[in-house]
Amino acid sequence: MELINATRMQAGYSMGLEPSGRELLVVAVKGTYHLPLAGERPRLLEQQVPLVMADTFSGEPGLSAPIYETDFAPKKHRCDVLLLGSAYAPGGDPCPRVGVGMKVGNVQKRFVVTGPRVWKSTAVTVRPGEPQPFVSQPISYDIAFGGVDNHHENEAKHAAFIANPVGLGFHQHLKSQWVDAAPMPRTEQFNVPITLPHKHYVPQAFGPVGRGWHPRSTYGGTYDQHWLDEIFPFLPPDFNELYYQSAPAEQQTAYLQGGEEVILINLTPNGRVQFNLPHTHMPVYFFPRKGPLIEQHANADTLVFEPDQQRFTITWRTHLPLKRNMFEIAQVVAGKRSKAWWRARQSGKTYYSSLDQVPAPKKTRHEGSTP
Repeated sequence: MELINATRMQAGYSMGLEPSGRELLVVAVKGTYHLPLAGERPRLLEQQVPLVMADTFSGEPGLSAPIYETDFAPKKHRCDVLLLGSAYAPGGDPCPRVGVGMKVGNVQKRFVVTGPRVWKSTAVTVRPGEPQPFVSQPISYDIAFGGVDNHHENEAKHAAFIANPVGLGFHQHLKSQWVDAAPMPRTEQFNVPITLPHKHYVPQAFGPVGRGWHPRSTYGGTYDQHWLDEIFPFLPPDFNELYYQSAPAEQQTAYLQGGEEVILINLTPNGRVQFNLPHTHMPVYFFPRKGPLIEQHANADTLVFEPDQQRFTITWRTHLPLKRNMFEIAQVVAGKRSKAWWRARQSGKTYYSSLDQVPAPKKTRHEGSTP
């Protein structure tokens, strides 16, 4: 199968699977834009970020926060709005706490970022230590509330904070020697300060949540002996496609249409960034070996801001259920093509956008000989 990328972005395809076992041809297009300054509009960058082929992490997979998820989720019913970046003290003056915020359309999220801090524990009490002042502080689930409490001598009493097992600050057992001077989380909800290590708090970050974390893991379905005996290798019947959404629920919205207002607060050294997302229609054309052309509109279902790199990406996705396999599709075109290209295709000719693309005529045997 041939994929023609008619955009100035990155495009690719992969195979997906419905719970029924039916195969899907998944096409993803990702555009990388410059994060605009005040008064500017987003512009497509010449250097485009490649499509992500596999999940990546800040450290060891499974023991650290997800950074990027594969761009080839079979489908998403909503748009994930994510941000990978840092908190910046206003004016560059060190301070122990900074409020950060992100608004995209009707998605609004804000929380507090602190400098490094530790628990203070005695035989009778546990209290939070004072955070150190900072100028910039990376934001990640690695430093949000959570973690694993595996200090107890009895392994049966070990515990994990399943909403964020890679985080900091969670302790189910409050023995002073285990808690005192242990790192505290560096993010917390507005007006909900973290005061005790054994209470449950909502982890605060803007990045993707782990596939095995609660509540995302509950959408993955049941993989028991019945599944092994009767259903494998297909997805279990209780699989929910919400599993493919990598953002927490409060960072999900309807598919982007373009024009949505973006406001970032204290997520760049400038303090405030405000602009509107670009309008981009993303058609995808499937040409079966037999049968008529299939035209689809790819949905903008993933938005990732990376302010520290002065960029953001939008990923458009669509999928085609297949009758048998991908070989029934001869060609896929991602993006808009000119009328001349369509005329050439309908007439069975090869379209060249410039004379430079026209191949040189082959020399005849007589022309290539010497007297």
